[in-house]
Amino acid sequence: MTLEHPTSPAGPRVHRFDQRPLSVTEARVLGTLMEKARTVPDSYPLTLNSLQSGCNQKSSREPVLSLTEGEIGEAIDGLRQLHMLVETSGGRVTRYEHNFQRAVGVPEQSAVLLGMLVLRGPQTAGELRLNTERWYKFLDIASVDAFLEELQDRSPEKGGALVVRLPRAPGAREQRWAHLLCGPVDVNALSAPASHSGSSATEDEVIALTRRVASLEETVEHLRAQLQNLHEQLGLSQPGQG
Repeated sequence: MTLEHPTSPAGPRVHRFDQRPLSVTEARVLGTLMEKARTVPDSYPLTLNSLQSGCNQKSSREPVLSLTEGEIGEAIDGLRQLHMLVETSGGRVTRYEHNFQRAVGVPEQSAVLLGMLVLRGPQTAGELRLNTERWYKFLDIASVDAFLEELQDRSPEKGGALVVRLPRAPGAREQRWAHLLCGPVDVNALSAPASHSGSSATEDEVIALTRRVASLEETVEHLRAQLQNLHEQLGLSQPGQG
């Protein structure tokens, strides 16, 4: 996929898809498929109902959205045209899976980082390493940085940059990264991350807590997927739909 490199005269250089940027809804659908392929593989590819539930999750999403089936259907059509989504017709219902790595031409580690940035917004390399533990276990923060820099330095022949390093926010110790799949990044519109300077938690404690939360989220996701599959097999309405 061809990318171009516009340069902003008042700020860091940013990039966008030459075809067209993804919409917010398309990015959410794509990120959700990338996430569920790794966290609930037994329920993947996803049905439309499962995809809608994943897109509208209240946890691990920035921003939190409330998408309708119609909006998700439009996003599916758009992603299919970009060859980023594949529809499968096995079983009683249509299911969907992403084709991101092949369509964009990036290795697994880079796809993981891009997927997490799409779902949770700008993050530091350290935050990305913690948040992607259920997707892929990076050796250390340096390896995360290396893949991010590779994504930022991609040549035009390979499709151009897919991420950008943001200016350091006031009071922040580390710079955050943002994806460029939805077009140029408005640096001024991004709010500064919350300050953790008053926290007494050690890095090991943060890692342990993050892993515990991830484990709980994985358990909930498995239970939700099993319940949804049961409703679909029995032809019952989804919870909350009457």
